[in-house]
Amino acid sequence: MPSIVTSHHSSHVISTDFLILGAGVAGLRAAIELSRHGRVTMVAKGGPQDNNSFYAQGGVAVALSEEDDVVLHLADTLKAGHQLCSRPATKILVEEGPSRIHELIEWGAKFDTVDGKLAFTREGAHSRHRVLRAGGDATGSEMVRALSVKAQTLNNLTWMGNHVAVELFIQDGRCWGALILDELSGHLKIVCAPATILVTGGAGQVYARTTNPPNATGDGIAMAFRAGAMLEDMEFVQFHPTALYLPSSPPFLLSETLRGEGGILRNNRCERFMKTYHRSQELAPRDIVSRAIWTEMQRTKARHVYLDVTHLGATFLKERFPTIYSTCLRYDIDITEEWIPVSPSAHYFMGGVKTDLHGASTLPGLFAAGEVACSGVHGANRLASNSLLEGLVFGYRAAQTASTCWTTGSYPNFSDFPLLRKSTGRKMSTQDVEKIRNSLRRLMWSKVGLVRTGNSLKKAVDQIQQWSQKLSAAPWNRPGLETRNMVLVGQCIAKSALWRANSVGAHFREDFPFYKGLAWKTHSHCQQENLSKVTEATGTTPQKSTRC
Repeated sequence: MPSIVTSHHSSHVISTDFLILGAGVAGLRAAIELSRHGRVTMVAKGGPQDNNSFYAQGGVAVALSEEDDVVLHLADTLKAGHQLCSRPATKILVEEGPSRIHELIEWGAKFDTVDGKLAFTREGAHSRHRVLRAGGDATGSEMVRALSVKAQTLNNLTWMGNHVAVELFIQDGRCWGALILDELSGHLKIVCAPATILVTGGAGQVYARTTNPPNATGDGIAMAFRAGAMLEDMEFVQFHPTALYLPSSPPFLLSETLRGEGGILRNNRCERFMKTYHRSQELAPRDIVSRAIWTEMQRTKARHVYLDVTHLGATFLKERFPTIYSTCLRYDIDITEEWIPVSPSAHYFMGGVKTDLHGASTLPGLFAAGEVACSGVHGANRLASNSLLEGLVFGYRAAQTASTCWTTGSYPNFSDFPLLRKSTGRKMSTQDVEKIRNSLRRLMWSKVGLVRTGNSLKKAVDQIQQWSQKLSAAPWNRPGLETRNMVLVGQCIAKSALWRANSVGAHFREDFPFYKGLAWKTHSHCQQENLSKVTEATGTTPQKSTRC
């Protein structure tokens, strides 16, 4: 391999046909498809299980039961998204979803069955029982396992774990791969590819309370933004209503399926309160349930409410929710006998890198799928359990389109990469970086969280701007790179939320609590040259993107 001498570390260039950044459901499905067309290199922080997909409990929504139909799934998704979904993208999701699930079953995925037939459960805002599960409450890990086993049979797939993507390599307005950092050696590497697919997941770690694993720091969203790609709908952050609340434990997701099976929400006065907020009570859409819980917490001056599943029976709970049961027991909560203390936590990003129906971003050579992308299927509020299906469907579609990205021209001169010529005069300590990271998470939770106001958002924007300037001196290690990305993502969320002077779906402005005229039907757009002024685009049909 040719060598490049840099001002940071020695670096070398790795050439591949397709580069995938991330390793969840979307990334694995993309890798399997792309392996039919050339060499695939998959880069990920940590190991193969360090992704949001692996921790997904509830299930995967798909219209496969006898009582269901893709038309009904489409209607439920559009309704949950508050009319801000892209209808063409959502139609693709529900129509192609069954094929992707059947394919996964053929590859060995073991979904739960009853009497030899697939077992379906119901979750909030679904009109039918359409959520497939595996191992009771371990659906994500089973899907990742099946896809990983399939991927291991591919001869032309190279796995690079424990590598952090630093920056996308852009030349002449086109993406040619990425600069990555080896976490173990500290060496920089350039992975050159005609097509790069971002599947890096979400950014839940920008909030103090989140159900996301530690590596969900918005790296792909931030890198795409810095490279010039357009972001869409960054103000729409979904807060899961029921995360375990204990001062001594991190927020642990308590699947919506618990309420789907009959779980009841009670405040600290033992009152069942959801009937006051929505006719569907505990099965209302997530944004409504989350704000109802928040309102009850404010009204009763409590830090949490309770989820009561004791009436469902001990045997049923242990068999149906083995992971939740064992995890809660670890914290001295027996869910078969005790109410579970819960409160909302940041869970899922509806916004992200804007893509077309084929996973192409607005930057040639760059594609995105899964939570890092804004494909348009979620609108202002994701329908429960649609995320794993989106990863499968659009991971496959992005790979199909990326497979056509062959170039007959010469590769760029990587010695011209600006980052490789930067000064090493970085003085910020890792401790200072961690201080900013923790302060950002608290700020986002208090001022850009479940309930927002114009004043709080303005304060957040100003403070984040100060941190952004300081982080130009952050060290080139994982904490430094992640914190820089988190601050940028936080800035995009706050500015988009400030721009949207109305309330819709997961975005709630206390100073603008209702829809305001027709303005709420637009989408927010963030791009590098105009971050100071978030732009809007009318309509809900994805604009045409540039592919290769």
